[in-house]
Amino acid sequence: MAASTSNSNNVNIFEADTPAIVVDLDIMEANLQRMADYARTHNLRLRPHTKTHKSPLLARKQIELGAAGLTVAKPGEAEVMLAANPKELLVAFPTLGAAKMARLKEVARHTELTVALDSFEAAKALSEAEVPARILVEFDAGLGRVGIQPDELLDMINAIRKLPHIQYDGISFYPGHIKDLGEEGHGMIEALNVLLNQTVDDLKKAGRPPRIVSGGSTPTMFQSHRLEAMNEIRPGTYIFNDRNTVAGKACTLDQCAATIITTVISTAHKGQVLIDGGSKTFSSDRLLNDPGVTFGKVLNAPGAVFHKMNEEHGFIDITDCERTFRIGDKLQILMNHVCVAMNLQEQAISYRNGIVENSWPIAARGKLT
Repeated sequence: MAASTSNSNNVNIFEADTPAIVVDLDIMEANLQRMADYARTHNLRLRPHTKTHKSPLLARKQIELGAAGLTVAKPGEAEVMLAANPKELLVAFPTLGAAKMARLKEVARHTELTVALDSFEAAKALSEAEVPARILVEFDAGLGRVGIQPDELLDMINAIRKLPHIQYDGISFYPGHIKDLGEEGHGMIEALNVLLNQTVDDLKKAGRPPRIVSGGSTPTMFQSHRLEAMNEIRPGTYIFNDRNTVAGKACTLDQCAATIITTVISTAHKGQVLIDGGSKTFSSDRLLNDPGVTFGKVLNAPGAVFHKMNEEHGFIDITDCERTFRIGDKLQILMNHVCVAMNLQEQAISYRNGIVENSWPIAARGKLT
C-alpha cells in the first residue's frame, strides 16, 4: 500500500487528529491470511465483499492472497474497485435504472461482471441495456430480505436463459439470519445445509446445474465447509471484525483490527464524559444479543459505557469506571458495526505496535448509487 503518512517520526496513534479510524496492520493481515488459508483448504472460491474496507488498496491485498474476484453492492463501488484490477466483480445488490445500466456496461469493459438479482425485471433491464453479465439468481435462505423462494428458482432461471447478452451462472444467498454461533446458530447451519443440498439437487435434475453457488457471511465464515453444495464465499467484515462479530462468537476481541480514537472534550457533568465522536462517526447498530443501548466498547476505560450519541457528541457513562478523566484524554473504542463506521470516514490510519505506519483514503465511501 502506498503510504501517505510516514512512521519516520514515530507518531503514536493517540496523537492522531480525532475522531480517527485506526487499523492494526498485524491483526488485519492475520485476518486476511486466515481467511485465504481457510478458503484454500476447503476448496472454496473467495470473492470477498468490499463493503467493509471500501479500499482498492486492501482489495488488491485480498486478490494477492488468492481471492477469485471482488464483491460490491453498488455500481459506484464497482467503479472504484476497478483500481484493484480484479479478474471479476460481483454486484450483489439488485440493480435497476438506466443510469446504473450504463455504468455497469462500462465496468464490464474492464472485468468479468456478475450480477446477483431476484427478479425478471432486473434481468430484463440488463439484457435490454446489452450489459454482458453473468447472473446469479438469489434465493431467500431465511433472512426474509431479498431473494425468491427456492421452489421459484427454476422458472426464473428458465426465463433468464432466454434473454440475450446475459448468462445464467448460478445461484446466491445470504445467511444473514445466522448471527450467533451458539447452539441455535449451529442448528440453523445444519438446516440451511439441508435446504441448499435439496435446492441444488433439484436444479441439477432439471438440467440447470449452477456453476456458482455463492453464499456465506462473516458470522458463518469458518463454518462454510458445512454447507456442502456451496462453492463460493463472500464475507466482508472479517478483514477488520467488530464488536458484533465478537458477540456472535465468530472472532475474538484480539482479532478486531479497526477501532476509533476519540478525544474527551467535556467533563462538566458528574459521572459522564463527552467525546468528539457521535452519530457522524459511529454506527447506530446495537450490540448483538444485548438489550442495553451501547454503541461501542471503550477499550482503555473498563466499566465505561458508551450509551448515547448526538451528531458530534458521544456520551460515556463513567459511573462504574475506576479511572479518572481529563479534557484531552484519548479513548480507543471498538465500534459495534465497522462497515458503517468506515463509510463515515475519509481515511484510515494504520499502525503497528501503536506507531502510525501509513494511511489510505476510503475511496468507496458514500457510493450510494
